[in-house]
Amino acid sequence: MAEHPPYPVGLRLLGRRVVVLGGGQVAQRRLPALIAAGADIRLVSPEATPSVEAMADAGEITWLRRPYQDGDLADAWYALIASSDSEANAAASAEAERHRVWCVRSDDADAATAWTPATGHSEGVTVAVLTTEAKGRDPRHTAAVRDAVVEGLRDGTLVAPHHRTRTPGVALVGGGPGDPDLITVRGRRLLAEADVVIADRLGPRDLLAELPPHVEVIDAAKIPYGRYMAQEAINNALIEHARQGKSVVRLKGGDPFVFGRGMEEVQALAEAGIACTVVPGISSSISVPGAAGIPVTHRGVAHEFTVVSGHVAPDDERSLVDWPSLAGLTGTLVILMGVDKIGKIAETLVAHGKAPDTPVALVQEGTTAAQRRVDATLATVAETVRAEDVRPPAVIVIGPVVKEGPRPDA
Repeated sequence: MAEHPPYPVGLRLLGRRVVVLGGGQVAQRRLPALIAAGADIRLVSPEATPSVEAMADAGEITWLRRPYQDGDLADAWYALIASSDSEANAAASAEAERHRVWCVRSDDADAATAWTPATGHSEGVTVAVLTTEAKGRDPRHTAAVRDAVVEGLRDGTLVAPHHRTRTPGVALVGGGPGDPDLITVRGRRLLAEADVVIADRLGPRDLLAELPPHVEVIDAAKIPYGRYMAQEAINNALIEHARQGKSVVRLKGGDPFVFGRGMEEVQALAEAGIACTVVPGISSSISVPGAAGIPVTHRGVAHEFTVVSGHVAPDDERSLVDWPSLAGLTGTLVILMGVDKIGKIAETLVAHGKAPDTPVALVQEGTTAAQRRVDATLATVAETVRAEDVRPPAVIVIGPVVKEGPRPDA
């Protein structure tokens, strides 16, 4: 077998008959890929798992609820033999040989005419791994190789250059709360493919050090803006680099559309005729409390949570927040960008009916190595912030959920 390894090929099964013998766990694992390929699937089996039965009920496969019969493979292009009846498996395999139908056998790979590779997918690429050494065939090793290749393609550590011309444009990528492992797979891949990265200070900075040397990294806070507002200058930088035919990533902390001015950038790019892809990110409003052991909802404690920007005080005429209504809610209140305004916020909530002893937690630098949690109440939070020198970025959580669960840093 080592001298004559299997010949790898991709089968195009759209509309073509595929016969699956057996409705157990093997069929349950293999059927979704055959369905996705558009095959005309005929399942031959007296019984099936609930998941396989659901596929039949949904019309995704045709189920013949009986044992195998000679002739079942006559019109097939491909067969998967995976029943617990060894005699039926051998008979079906022999029929496949007579009709020249490629046949996979789960019970006896050496008797099969085809093998199923360990497969994975990443951005339009299918990775298929086969073990060619008969005596050393190890499905776990094959799967591990598959996983390593797919993960490398997804997270950007294995970069396959595109030899076709790429369409220039901008990807608006939410980088998550700070831990570089919490960026999405797609976001990390786009970073690895970028020519230019314009990054916020709250983005996952550690990822920038992994970029290839040719990638131009621009600190958004240091873009010269002269007579322009900072946001306008960032918009102009995105447009300028994209118009130069470059692939641009705008790396933002958290999610681009959660107090991230992401829509302003999308609108500016649309007006300039620049293609823009939005990649959502894990919002710090949920992930940072979670990392500090605080669930924003909890059965019997909180059935709602509200996320509020605290960058302007409640008495500021620019504020769009209905603070009196928030004081009447019984759920969790999560405040972003509110460290320096928390005293006034707490005072306003109490003035409108919130109990002074309502628990408060401030989580600074959440999900990073510098994370720390400081607890207080609405009555004490202003003084606690001063005494503990709590600084931005910090997520503030208000409500009884603060008392739930163990503290990771306790």
